[in-house]
Amino acid sequence: MLRHSFETILGIVFTLFISITSLPFFILALFIWICSYPFDKRLVLLHQFTCFWSGFYLCLFPLWKIQHHGRDQIDPNQTYIYVSNHQSLVDIVAAFTLFSHFKWVSKGELFSIPFIGWNMYLNHYVRLKRGKKSNTRRLYRACERHLKEGSSVFIFPEGNRSKTEHPRAFREGAFVLAKRLNLPILPIAISGSRGALSGLPKPADIHLKILPPVMPLDNVSSQEMAIMVRQKIIKAIDS
Repeated sequence: MLRHSFETILGIVFTLFISITSLPFFILALFIWICSYPFDKRLVLLHQFTCFWSGFYLCLFPLWKIQHHGRDQIDPNQTYIYVSNHQSLVDIVAAFTLFSHFKWVSKGELFSIPFIGWNMYLNHYVRLKRGKKSNTRRLYRACERHLKEGSSVFIFPEGNRSKTEHPRAFREGAFVLAKRLNLPILPIAISGSRGALSGLPKPADIHLKILPPVMPLDNVSSQEMAIMVRQKIIKAIDS
């Protein structure tokens, strides 16, 4: 009972702390954007600062512990299409701790969050709007542009967060991009995050398993590739 009360109080304090500190962090992000954009068109420096911003909160919040497995699978000189299962908003925070350069493909409503969402605009992350084919075409064009410029993209191919440990069926978009541009898919299996942010933050041991890259093959369709990568992630979650 005392432990539960302590964790509730800690969660409230942590949420308030994020709200208060987001303003100075955003001001710093804006300063970095202004100073670095003329010579850093891919916004690598700003994204690294955003990773630090996210990691700062994790360092101060003792209830979330994140472990990485297989970080040596990431070649800093390679452009990837990251795909991961998705259980919680904490997955986004956890992925930032990789300090790998990528552009998020994120739901449009996240861009409306004061300071944090505005920083997503500064980073040129890709805004996902559902409902129209023109929005899908715009999404593909934005992702292709980033990939051709050498920035990886990070996609949750389920579309919505899973309610179980295992991911929903994967949509084909990330795999269509991989085949179209002949770029590797980098699968990441996230476990332990479900329930970490149900209302107030709760304790969680979160594991990120970076799996070997998967290259597209001529005789494997994007749909078959999506099924294969999903199975790899499920196997990694269960192991």
